[in-house]
Amino acid sequence: MDKYSFDMYFSISEKIKQTCTFAVLKKSLTQEQSMENLNKNLRHLRLRKRLSQQKLSSQIGIGASSISAYEKRRSVPKINSLLKYSRYFKRNLDELVNDDISKTDLINQQDVKGEKLRILPILVDPKNEEMISLVPVKAAAGYLKGYSDAAFISELPNFRLPFNELSENKTYRAFQIEGESMLPVSAGSYIICEYVQDWELIQNDTCHIVITAEDGIVYKRVKKDFTNHQLILNSDNPDYLSFEVNVNEVREVWKALGFMSFNLPDKL
Repeated sequence: MDKYSFDMYFSISEKIKQTCTFAVLKKSLTQEQSMENLNKNLRHLRLRKRLSQQKLSSQIGIGASSISAYEKRRSVPKINSLLKYSRYFKRNLDELVNDDISKTDLINQQDVKGEKLRILPILVDPKNEEMISLVPVKAAAGYLKGYSDAAFISELPNFRLPFNELSENKTYRAFQIEGESMLPVSAGSYIICEYVQDWELIQNDTCHIVITAEDGIVYKRVKKDFTNHQLILNSDNPDYLSFEVNVNEVREVWKALGFMSFNLPDKL
């Protein structure tokens, strides 16, 4: 193999080497550039999740001393270690090695202020009054694909609520939730929500329905962390862990105003 065939070659065990050669670097990058990207990316991804090296070690099964060595360019991670990073941070190997993720995250950052066009289909009745569309649990998977599709929204159940708390100048939607992460709001409850165009207006630690590319429809308490291009989603049930979602993965945000439930509480 010509030494210039690939900018970088990661050595792996002889047994694996007999069947494959691992090289992911683009020819446009020098070995020095690729190493700089890799070390910078590993540190950036850890800090963006606000993890200590020790905490990340326990999460992905790589020693804290090794993590430190990778970030300080004292050591090159082997393929099995890179795969652990890739799976945990949901980044492919090419991104880890070839891209400056901190820069691409900034370039690709979602329009959190809602200044760009976001398609929000609505339904109106014969009086031209806006209806509230209902997204039941059974329609959750379809909603992730059809949230901006007027034909899909038109097929959802719709209704109006005669409550003074709801303004005629805003868009509302109802989402049925599942799971027990937000008790005492129980599974099967319907969350009445107001559409949030400008995500910077989200008040920290208030409840929202968040539509994400990976997790679908989730009902959580939201905390903004736009410095790190993410929302932090917290559960009211302490048995459920908080997690972060990159703003590029967020499709819609709806502020929870109230809920309707057919599960009456037990007698105290």
